Amino acid sequence: MKYKLGYRGYIASRKVNGELVPHNVQNLVIREYAHRRGMNYLLSATEMSPENCFIVLNDVLSNLDKIGGIILYSLFMLPKSYRARVKIYGLFLKNKKILHAAMENFLFETETDFQRLEEIFSLAKILNKSQPPQELKKWLN
Repeated sequence: MKYKLGYRGYIASRKVNGELVPHNVQNLVIREYAHRRGMNYLLSATEMSPENCFIVLNDVLSNLDKIGGIILYSLFMLPKSYRARVKIYGLFLKNKKILHAAMENFLFETETDFQRLEEIFSLAKILNKSQPPQELKKWLN
């Protein structure tokens, strides 16, 4: 088995990338992701609903030495703050753990992987800025 230690799922009670996804759906996506890779899936930790609240994530990160890593429902569940993300990447690199994003079908294990992840965040930020204002969206449909 490639992944001996268990991987903690991480789901949200708030919108993820603009969409509110039920907990059971998030867990199904994570469970299937883990199953396809032969990973030992540990029950998901559920983040609280307030925006920019990462109390549960920080708790899971404080126990990173006891698990193989974390399976996020989506990479867009990570903090919007660049500094906060870099701090998280450092924990994964230091502890030699793997961060997975089930929805996007990605895994991040090396410094190069985390640089690629930051490129994804940069592109997403550019794309979000290029979206038409809400008032125009109704006219475009």
